[in-house]
Amino acid sequence: MKALIFAVTVAAFALLSASSAEAKGCLKGAVVGGVAGHYAGHHGWLGAAAGCLYGRHHANEQERRQEQQTQGQANRQDKL
Repeated sequence: MKALIFAVTVAAFALLSASSAEAKGCLKGAVVGGVAGHYAGHHGWLGAAAGCLYGRHHANEQERRQEQQTQGQANRQDKL
């Protein structure tokens, strides 16, 4: 019963504190990490948390690369 209350509290806190922009990458990572964690010793919550962190990190990297590409294209157009 304590685990259920804890899980609901964590889920509610996560839903209330995360904006839609911050959730990019987190949801996919959490699903994949949760499934992997479940099969790797019944640690679904731990896997979901790690997957969310990795998914967010990966989304930030992609966003950074995309910004660098658009800046590079803008610089080349300015030189012409």
